[in-house]
Amino acid sequence: MFYWVVKAILAPILHVVFRPWAEGVENVPKHGPAILAGNHLSFADHFFGPLQLRRKVISLGKSDYFTGRGLKGFFTRMFFSGVGTVPIDRSGGKASEAALRTGKRILREGNVLGIYPEGTRSPDGRLYKGKTGVARMALESRVPVIPWAMVNTYEMMPPGRALPKLGIRPGVRFGKPLDFSRYYGMEEDRLVLRAVTDEIMYALMELSGQEYVDKYAASARVEMERAARAARPQS
Repeated sequence: MFYWVVKAILAPILHVVFRPWAEGVENVPKHGPAILAGNHLSFADHFFGPLQLRRKVISLGKSDYFTGRGLKGFFTRMFFSGVGTVPIDRSGGKASEAALRTGKRILREGNVLGIYPEGTRSPDGRLYKGKTGVARMALESRVPVIPWAMVNTYEMMPPGRALPKLGIRPGVRFGKPLDFSRYYGMEEDRLVLRAVTDEIMYALMELSGQEYVDKYAASARVEMERAARAARPQS
């Protein structure tokens, strides 16, 4: 209920101020489970991605969003609850298996699950290598995967910017559902998981028009931060 209250309040404001656009909304099924696999350009994706859909989109977010203290912690919890985020531990290992189980439960309940295969926001607006968790979830749950490409949100609100820029229209393109039924029963095969993930990322590249980089976004961010520190003048 809280999700729909937040959406009812924010949607008219966002439409008037930013005039967001969408293409391919008809590709998202009106009923039944599905995975929306998207690129992740900006914090603004949480607002503008699900905005044009009449179905609730549930996403998986790091548990840190729900454990903060004080006034900031309270509003952070309220925000992520309001945009349909379910907390998970993303520390890896057994935590990854727990996240997978949570995602499969959401799909078993007939919901739409939003996933960002890159695992984090792009540090520079390019599209990075996807992690294979989305492939495992799709094959084990046997649900369609709809590519979900955000457009212009990086330019509007890049990482580190507190407020979005005006005058930039954010958009979202929903691609046709990807059918991976030919791989059902092969979810333990690492080559299959990589092939499925790469097919999803290729579809996102086609929809978004982004340049693709064959490395993980988190690694690229570390490299950029290291290069920035090295470029600073020594005192």
